[in-house]
Amino acid sequence: MCTSAITSLRQNSGTKITALVVDDDTTIRVIHQRLLKNLGIENQVAKNGQEAVDIHSSGKYFDLIIMDMDMPILNGIEATKKLRAMGIHSMIAGVSSRSMEEEVQEFMEAGLDDYQEKPLTTAKLITILHKFSSA
Repeated sequence: MCTSAITSLRQNSGTKITALVVDDDTTIRVIHQRLLKNLGIENQVAKNGQEAVDIHSSGKYFDLIIMDMDMPILNGIEATKKLRAMGIHSMIAGVSSRSMEEEVQEFMEAGLDDYQEKPLTTAKLITILHKFSSA
């Protein structure tokens, strides 16, 4: 199931899938990195939204961005808006421990392709990858 989503993505892009994990919490970054790595997805981290914007400004591109909502310097909502304004077409999946409908809606309206509650699990990541492969 998951393998087919990843295989489909690789066939479409012709290369390995890359992801950027954007989160200020070290533990969450490590968990999300390991989940991605276990699925064969190369990944890099950013500690806040501004780092994510700067990484993309330097010319890097990622197939998938896992974006936390609450971070210092530049939060996930503002970072997502900036990335979209820069023309970044990567799939952006927002993650947060918040579940209030208004907050989730604001995050989605910033330009997310998907939203999941923290922490990500393999099942949640597979859900994101299936949306990615059918997009």
